[in-house]
Amino acid sequence: MQMWFEAIVNVFSFSILITILFGTIFGILMGSLPGLSSTMAVAIIIPFTFSMEPAAGIILLSSIYCASVFGGSISAILLNTPGTPAGAATVIDGYELTKQGKSGKALGISAVASGLGGVISAIILSFTAPILAEQALRFGAPEYFALAIFGISVVSSLGGINPIKGLIAGTFGILIATVGMDPIDGYPRFTFGSPFLATGFSLIPVLIGLFSASQAFHLIKKSEKGKETKDSEDVKGQVLPSIKEVTKILPNIFRSSIIGTFIGIIPGIGGDPAAFISYNEAKRWSKHPERFGKGELGGVAAPEAANNAVTGGALIPLLTLGIPGNTVTAILIGGLLIHGLRPGPMLFQEHGDVVYSLFFSLIITNLLFLIIGVSCAKYFSTILKVPAQIMGPIILILSIVGSFAIHNDYFDIWVMLAFGIIGYIFKLINVPVTPIVLAIILAPIAEQSLRQSLLQGDNFAYIITRPIAFVFLLLAVITFFTPFVRDYLRNRKIKSS
Repeated sequence: MQMWFEAIVNVFSFSILITILFGTIFGILMGSLPGLSSTMAVAIIIPFTFSMEPAAGIILLSSIYCASVFGGSISAILLNTPGTPAGAATVIDGYELTKQGKSGKALGISAVASGLGGVISAIILSFTAPILAEQALRFGAPEYFALAIFGISVVSSLGGINPIKGLIAGTFGILIATVGMDPIDGYPRFTFGSPFLATGFSLIPVLIGLFSASQAFHLIKKSEKGKETKDSEDVKGQVLPSIKEVTKILPNIFRSSIIGTFIGIIPGIGGDPAAFISYNEAKRWSKHPERFGKGELGGVAAPEAANNAVTGGALIPLLTLGIPGNTVTAILIGGLLIHGLRPGPMLFQEHGDVVYSLFFSLIITNLLFLIIGVSCAKYFSTILKVPAQIMGPIILILSIVGSFAIHNDYFDIWVMLAFGIIGYIFKLINVPVTPIVLAIILAPIAEQSLRQSLLQGDNFAYIITRPIAFVFLLLAVITFFTPFVRDYLRNRKIKSS
C-alpha cells in the first residue's frame, strides 16, 4: 500500500502529468498515420528519454505505446487503412460507419472502448505482476535459460504465413547478438579488430534503424514514385456516444478486455490476433450477428478494447520475467536498460517506486486518450493528410539525432543507417524484423544462463531435470513447431481440395 501511495504522489506531480500528456498526444499522432507503427513511435523516442528520470522516461514510453494503439483506429475508421496492425479488425465495421456518415460515432466508440480496455488491463497488470514477480524470484540460471529459449521460440510464429522467414530473421538476430565480448571468458568475437565492436552493437541504434529509419526510407521512396495516400474522410455526425450506447456495449468491452489481456501475456501473439478473436466473440455473443460487417458499433468496440488491453498484458512477462510479450515491449526493454533498470523479478524489489508509478500512469494515459479521442475527433482527418515527402525526412532526422544522443558517438549513426537499410530490404522481401529484435535481446540472456548452468551442473541434464525449466523448454518446442505443423496442414488441405 505504501508503494501505491508513493506512486500516486509521483504520478500527480506536474512534470509527470506533462510527460503523460505529451506521450499521449505523440502516440495518437504516430499511431494514426498509416505505416508509422507503435513500435516505431516508441523506438524513435527512447534516446530522448536518456536525460530524464527513470520513472518519467518509462512512463513517457508506455504512454506513447498505449496511445499509439488507439491512434491506429483513426485511419482504420476514416481511411479504411489501419494505422497499426492491431487496428486491422476495426476496419471491418469502422469504415462502414464512415460510409454511412457516422464516422464521429465510430471514433467516439473507439475512444471509449480503447480507454476502458486499457484501464482494465492496467488494473489486471497492477495486481498480477507483483505476484508473478514474487514467484519468479525463485528462478535460477537454468530457469532463465529456459525462459529465454521460450521467448526466442516464437520467432517461427512471427514470420506470418511463412515460418521459415521468421526463422531466418531470428537466426540473423542471434548472429548479431554474438558480436562483442564472450559473456563468461571475455574473449572478443567477430569484432574484426575494431574497438567499436568490442561491446557489440548498441541496442538502441539497432532498434531505431530496423523500425524507424527503414520506414523513413520506405516513405521517401514512396514520395519519389509519386504515390500519395488516399484522402481521409471528414469526421461526420455526433462523436460522444450516448449512455444507452455505452451501456449496451459494456459487456462486449469487458469480455474483449479480458481476452486481450491474456493474449497479451503470451509472447509473440500481439494485438491483431487479439482484436480478431474478440471481434469473432462479439459477433458470436450478439443477438444480431448479421449486423456485423455492416456498421455495427460492437464491431468497433470489441477489437479496440482487445488491442488496447494487450498493452497491459504484454507488460506482465516483460516486467516480471524480462521476456517481451510483443515487439513494442521488446523495444521497451531498451528503454529500461538505458536507465539502469533490468526487467525481471528484482525490478520490483530494487525499483518498486518506478514500477508502481508505471502502473498508475497507464490508467491515467488510457483515461486521457479517451478524453482526447472524444473531444478532438473533429480534427483527426487533418492529421491524416500529412504527405509522405514531409514525414519521411522528419523521421530520418529524428533517427539520426536519437542514435547519436545515446553515447554521443558517430559510430552509432552508421549502425543505425546500416540496420535501416537491412530493415528496408527485409521489408521489400517480406521478411519480418521483429524476430531480429527478440533474438538480439534474448540470445545473450540464453547464452549466459546456459554457460552458468553448465558450470553449476556439468551437463545439460542438470537443466532439464529442474521442473520449471523443463516446462518452459517443452513449451518452447511446442511454440516453435506449431507454425510449421499449421503450414503443413494448410498446404495439405489446399492440395486435397
